[in-house]
Amino acid sequence: MARGRLTHPVGAPTRGTTNPNRLRRIDRWLTGTPAIGAVLRAADDPLVVDLGYGASPVTTVELAHRLRSVCPGVRVLGLELDPERVAAAAPAADPPWLEFRRGGFELAGARPVLVRAFNVLRQYAEHEVEAAWRSVLDRLAPGGLLVEGTCDEIGRRCAWITLAVDGPRTLTLSCRAESLDRPSGIAERLPKSLIHRNVPGEPVHEFLTVFDACWDTAAGHQAFGARARWAEAVRLLADRGWPVLDRHPRWRLGEVTVPYSSVAPR
Repeated sequence: MARGRLTHPVGAPTRGTTNPNRLRRIDRWLTGTPAIGAVLRAADDPLVVDLGYGASPVTTVELAHRLRSVCPGVRVLGLELDPERVAAAAPAADPPWLEFRRGGFELAGARPVLVRAFNVLRQYAEHEVEAAWRSVLDRLAPGGLLVEGTCDEIGRRCAWITLAVDGPRTLTLSCRAESLDRPSGIAERLPKSLIHRNVPGEPVHEFLTVFDACWDTAAGHQAFGARARWAEAVRLLADRGWPVLDRHPRWRLGEVTVPYSSVAPR
């Protein structure tokens, strides 16, 4: 459907569960990734949409606060399909810097430079994902980005895909390493486009299998803590030919980012 013709919110309601700091890992990545800060600062109108924020606006408020550290002029718009959730969020608004509105994949007519959509697509079928992505991407401002992902209820295990108008670019895993037995424990939080592909013969399964093997090899680093072991496992992953895009400071935070093309479904 052409941009601007939608007159009503598009999408299916989410469960709405949220907790303070649930999305701290993705927020830390957004504020710590130079390319994201550059996109915000280069925009004439640095508008960010938090799509499907849930029953409480707390994570949208946190996002707005954190993004101001890299772009003081940022505006954040929280969108929800449920009008009762929008009404409940109204006391937290601080126009024009933080607002809440009813909306879905059509973005309520907004043209943001960045969209964060977390735990939104989990209830969708895999074949519906690309259409949802495209609906959002077609409405971004020039050079805009979509970050779509999933996390557990308290934000210890997360995975997200960063997309531009030409499609998916990267996959990032982020976790509290102390909470894991091995990296493949994050598999249950893979985004919808990948979660059903964690089976033999698929690239994401191979990625996690090799990552687990590297984790086992890095067992000696456990003496220095789980984060040190995670960082060493990522280094070994890169040594084994996986195109790791980030560097040791991010690994120490329990993160790893690879090109989406390296794990994309066959």
